[in-house]
Amino acid sequence: MSNCYCGSSLSFENCCAPYLKNHQKAPTAEALMRSRYSAFATGAADYLVATTHVSQRKFHNKADILEWSKSNHWIKLEVLATTETTVTFKAYYLDSELKAQIHNEHSTFIFENGSWYYLDGKY
Repeated sequence: MSNCYCGSSLSFENCCAPYLKNHQKAPTAEALMRSRYSAFATGAADYLVATTHVSQRKFHNKADILEWSKSNHWIKLEVLATTETTVTFKAYYLDSELKAQIHNEHSTFIFENGSWYYLDGKY
């Protein structure tokens, strides 16, 4: 088995898959961010919408998320820094023209009603 998309040494089935399949909730903001990266890598748009805070969902169209997810080839995730509610990371991918891209973001998360949610990010 290969390592999870999120860069952990665990297999996808033992790392992010339980979150994407809604079998478990991500226990930390970092775990949620890593699982969201895996969701982009696997085209799990429903998970991405569901883990976006309700106040922000109107800004995230499921069809657009799925299109962007599938039009890129996700290479790796690099977590640069974390706090309880923030994660700074770089996501490496090839775009639809096979040009190397790096998405650098400082994301903010919120814990509400027993679940972590993506709130926003600064690029």
